[in-house]
Amino acid sequence: MFNKIKLWKNKNNSSTLQEKIEEIKKSSIPEHVAIIMDGNGRWAKKRALPRIAGHHEGMKVVRKTTKLANALGVKVLTLYAFSTENWKRPKNEVDYIMKLPDEFLGTFLPELIKENVQVKMMGYKNQLPVHTLRAIENAIEKTKNNDGLVLNFALNYGSRAEILDAVKLVLNDCNSGKLEEDALDEKVFSSYLMSSNFIDPDLLIRTSGEIRLSNFMLWQLAYTEFWFTDVFWPDFSEEHLFEAIEVFQKRQRRFGGV
Repeated sequence: MFNKIKLWKNKNNSSTLQEKIEEIKKSSIPEHVAIIMDGNGRWAKKRALPRIAGHHEGMKVVRKTTKLANALGVKVLTLYAFSTENWKRPKNEVDYIMKLPDEFLGTFLPELIKENVQVKMMGYKNQLPVHTLRAIENAIEKTKNNDGLVLNFALNYGSRAEILDAVKLVLNDCNSGKLEEDALDEKVFSSYLMSSNFIDPDLLIRTSGEIRLSNFMLWQLAYTEFWFTDVFWPDFSEEHLFEAIEVFQKRQRRFGGV
């Protein structure tokens, strides 16, 4: 997966990144990892830089994290890139964020194709600028036959809106006779959500020290393991992803049982 294996150091010794990957893979790897990528603006402010500089730096971390998740054998990586509430931010910041998919995929897409990564998106497409949607849909089309890691961008996504829309679809199908009310259960309802093609996240990571979900996958995260870090997203490293997965591996997932 990696063209160049660089040296990765922990507190006790040093080993190659590939050796650490093999060590982590000896235990259970979360199939679906979801990340709330937070702290770009504060990272930039701390360095007396404009907020957009933090978003640009964060884009580099998306590339690095995707490569590592793929090498670890993660099946789905969902990245919360832009929420339905983020339109409230300053226009110049929003405009810049909307340019990032074109810039990111324009440079990284050949590598994604080579590494068998499939690009997906969940969110409300109709509000996205044409150039943003074009970049995403181009990546989705060119990677549709890949069957490795799914890189799923949550872009213009909001969980409450998603759930409300799913309820409306369920009601329409019940009223039209397409769905029997007695047949509605959690599995059927999940099929009406934007994430219907994915298993629910096993591990949620949120950076920047904030401890909240921010309207992200509220239904899907019911039994997900959470891992929070004070590190701003642009400083999120291989070591942090390793740490999150190692914590996940030590937890007992009982799903309400004993």
